[in-house]
Amino acid sequence: MMLDVDAVKGLDIAEVKADLKKVFVSSQDFWPADFGHYGPLMVRLAWHCAGSFRSSDGRGGCDGARIRWLPAYFDPERSWADNTNLDKARSLLWPIKLKYGKALTWGDLIVLAGTTAIEDMGGPVLGVCLGRIDDADGSASSALGPTPLQEMVAPCEADGDCKDPLGPSTMSLIYVNPEGPLANPVPELSAPQIRDTFARMAMNDAETVALVGGGHAFGKVHGACPTGPGPAPKDQPSDPWPGTCGAGPMKGKGPNTFTSGFEGPWTTNPIAWDNEYFKNLIEYDWEKHKGPGDHWQWRPVPKPGDNDPPAPIMMLTADVALIKDAEYLKWVTLYAENQTALDEAFSQAWYKLMSRDMGPHSRCLGSQLPPSQPFQAPLPPPSKPLPDFAKCAASFRQTDYSGGCNGARIRLAPQKDWPSNKGMDGVLNVLLPIKDKYPTLSVADLIVLAGNAALEDAGARKLKFCGGRSDAPADEAPLPFVPPRQFDDKIIEVRDNWAVKGLSPRDGVALAGRPRSPSQQMRLGYSGSWTSASNKFDNLYFKVLLNEEWDNKTSSAGLDEFRAVGKADVWMTPRDLAIRWDPEFQAIAQEFAADNTAFRNAFAAAWTRFMNADRFNGPTGSECPRK
Repeated sequence: MMLDVDAVKGLDIAEVKADLKKVFVSSQDFWPADFGHYGPLMVRLAWHCAGSFRSSDGRGGCDGARIRWLPAYFDPERSWADNTNLDKARSLLWPIKLKYGKALTWGDLIVLAGTTAIEDMGGPVLGVCLGRIDDADGSASSALGPTPLQEMVAPCEADGDCKDPLGPSTMSLIYVNPEGPLANPVPELSAPQIRDTFARMAMNDAETVALVGGGHAFGKVHGACPTGPGPAPKDQPSDPWPGTCGAGPMKGKGPNTFTSGFEGPWTTNPIAWDNEYFKNLIEYDWEKHKGPGDHWQWRPVPKPGDNDPPAPIMMLTADVALIKDAEYLKWVTLYAENQTALDEAFSQAWYKLMSRDMGPHSRCLGSQLPPSQPFQAPLPPPSKPLPDFAKCAASFRQTDYSGGCNGARIRLAPQKDWPSNKGMDGVLNVLLPIKDKYPTLSVADLIVLAGNAALEDAGARKLKFCGGRSDAPADEAPLPFVPPRQFDDKIIEVRDNWAVKGLSPRDGVALAGRPRSPSQQMRLGYSGSWTSASNKFDNLYFKVLLNEEWDNKTSSAGLDEFRAVGKADVWMTPRDLAIRWDPEFQAIAQEFAADNTAFRNAFAAAWTRFMNADRFNGPTGSECPRK
């Protein structure tokens, strides 16, 4: 859906926050507020909207607001077990969405509601990044699962122990099963899963502990009886999760709510920010028991000599795990002893959680936007004045707007060490004399300009160049960029990689026809290329791909490849053959094979878009002209 950038820029955030704070304390009969405040519910909504993000391919997150109530065929995210009853939170927010219209997208409203709730309950916030674009449907969540598409691109071999590239360890949950791995209440087994799943969204131990304990400073879990919440939206879209506990007007709500199956608060004041959660973890011994929802949870053991019963609080196995792991315990202890350290760690980690899928700082809008943070891969301003004026662009991901050539991080770890970038250091060294001659020319601009010039010299159409990139500092700490995923099924690999990069099938097929030298292919571990004339740009690639018969071989480096039958020096990769095997890709390749002009035009358009894909000016704008 389109974003009205001017409307977002003109939004009075202070007014929206004031309206939200009124909603928080106005309990409604259809869903009474726990402790008289909807703040904890809004924190959960924002966390679960943004927390679906995974760094493996940039999918998930609250940009798109796919957690929304939508028609039944737009599952799965809204029907996840972890999102039970969050439809009620969205219903509470609807009057505010209606009031502010196109100036406040659902994605921005959900994040702003959670952040404002923390602030209203006394918690620390760093700011808010606005500019999320609501998806027209929830189809982009299909790869998160559980769906046939997810099983195709990222299957989970054992639900409860799902591996990267999936985000959670358990399907339909955000991170881990809070009861313990496979509902086994052993904290020592839970800690490694927590570390693994939070690392999948690029969170370290300090951030993980701050987020878990900071989030659990608020609210409670709900499991008033063992019979569950009732049908999910995909099964009963007209009245999802009606509740089965209790009877009469309060059936399924208030004290009769079932959401997760656990029951109780973590702290004695669940609508006030403090570090009591961490103190409780350390000061009490904890024993497991079955709660009223028939799930394993933990209660405090009475302290020796204390005549008063322990406070009516509880912990989950995933909470107790934080004091059973030596590294996590260090942070629990720090935050229990130092409120200021917790405030700083939580505010930064929360902003990262909310904004990780938004890409660089230049895509963010709003009057309460903090400075660029390390996770946003900040770059220095480009040199002034700018001089007159492919591979690095291949790291770009449309899913979370990360990567790309801006920054020239292809020369830094980890990108310089990706197998697909082998030999690029030599190419960069060739360009250094030009960089020395033009000191205000960034390496990032030089790489794109050199790629354009090489293609034009080989016969491509005149390619548009848009300068103004800057270079990441050479001593920048490595950022969590990951190379494109590889699959056994190469059609799935090609289709998924193009989708992550934001390439249409036509763009992807066109870009596959770029010249590739035998020497570079050999550096990558293959036996050669489909042509020895790598300085000639035309549609020969598609003719060779479609007209030859191919034998499957293994290169001396152990890579799978294909050789043309009867031709010792004509080679294609499995990704090339996938274009021939897939009917949609094949039809595009056939068009290009028959029409060199169509190929040249499609390539020029796709190349220019791809080179400039990371040149952001706001959520939808670009530093480069569209035409």
